[in-house]
Amino acid sequence: MIVILKKNPDQQQLDRLRSWLEERHITIHPTVGVNQTIWGLVGDTSHLDINLIASLDIVDDVKRVQEPYKNANRKFHPDDTVVQVGATTVGGGSLTLIAGPCSVESEEQICTIAQQVKASGATMLRGGAFKPRTSPYSFQGLRNEGIRLLSIAKKVTGLPIVTEIMDASQLDCFDDVDVIQVGARNMQNFELLKVLGELRKPILLKRGLSATYEELLMSAEYIMAGGNENVILCERGIRTFETYTRNTMDVTAIPVLKQLSHLPVLVDPSHAAGKYKLVPPLAKAALAAGADGLIIEVHNDPEHALCDGPQSLRPEVFDKLAGDLRAIHELVHQ
Repeated sequence: MIVILKKNPDQQQLDRLRSWLEERHITIHPTVGVNQTIWGLVGDTSHLDINLIASLDIVDDVKRVQEPYKNANRKFHPDDTVVQVGATTVGGGSLTLIAGPCSVESEEQICTIAQQVKASGATMLRGGAFKPRTSPYSFQGLRNEGIRLLSIAKKVTGLPIVTEIMDASQLDCFDDVDVIQVGARNMQNFELLKVLGELRKPILLKRGLSATYEELLMSAEYIMAGGNENVILCERGIRTFETYTRNTMDVTAIPVLKQLSHLPVLVDPSHAAGKYKLVPPLAKAALAAGADGLIIEVHNDPEHALCDGPQSLRPEVFDKLAGDLRAIHELVHQ
C-alpha cells in the first residue's frame, strides 16, 4: 500500500498515523520528494481500511500495490536510487564502467589489467575469485587467494573491486570487496540473498538464465527486505533457442526494469554475447536503451585466459569502446 501525504502535514496527526500503523506491524518506508512525501507500507496491509486512511486530513491519496515486490517497486520510490561505492556512484545519471578479467590468475595479471582499464576510464574493477563453472573439471578460480590479489590491485589503482560470492560461508573473505556480485545461477538462492540483506554493502544482482523480470525483482526484494537497499540489477542475457551466441541479450529488460523499479540497471554484454566482436555493439545498444552502465570482461592475453577468453576484450579495444560509450552516454543524458 502507498500513502501519499499532503504538503506540510500536521506533525501530531502524522505521528498518530505512524503509531497506528506500527501497532499493526506495518513497516513504513518514507520517500521525501520535492512536491510530495510517500509512505510505502510493507507488511500485511489487507486488513487496513483504505477509506479510513484516505479520509485523514494529512492524506492526499492511498493506493494498493498489486505487485508482490514492494521495496524494489518504483511506486514506493519514484526517484532513481543511487548506490554509493567508495568515491563513485551507480545510477542517478552517472556512467558506471566495471571492467576486468573473468578470473584472477596472478598478481601481475590483475594489477596490469586494473591499471589499463582505469586509464581507459573504468570506475570499478571486476575479477572472479570463486568461479561457478558448469563442469567440475574447469578452472574454479583462485578463491581466497584471488580476493587477496584483487585487494592488491585495489591498493595499486584505487578502483573499487567487484567479485562474485557463491555461498554465505565465504562472506568472511569479502571484507575488502566493495560490491558483492550474485551470479545468474544464484539469483534464486534465497538463503544467500537473506544473508546479503543483513549487510549494507552494495550487491550486484544478475538476472538468472531463464528468470522473468518479476523473478529478478523478487530476488532483489529478498535483499531489500533484510534492510540492504544497496542493490544493483544486472541484465546478462537469457537462454533462448539461439545457439550462435552464448546467451541472448534482452535489451527490452532495460526500459522495463527502469519502469518497474527505481534500482540502477547495468548490462553485461560479455556473457550475453560470448564473442568479443559482439561486445562493443551490444554495449552501445545497452547505453542507448537507458542502462546506467556496463560490466565488461577485459584480458591482456585472452588467447591464454583460464576462463572465458573468447568473450574478453583486449585493453586497447576496451579503451576505444570506453570513449564511444562516454559519447553515447552524454548524448542520451542531454
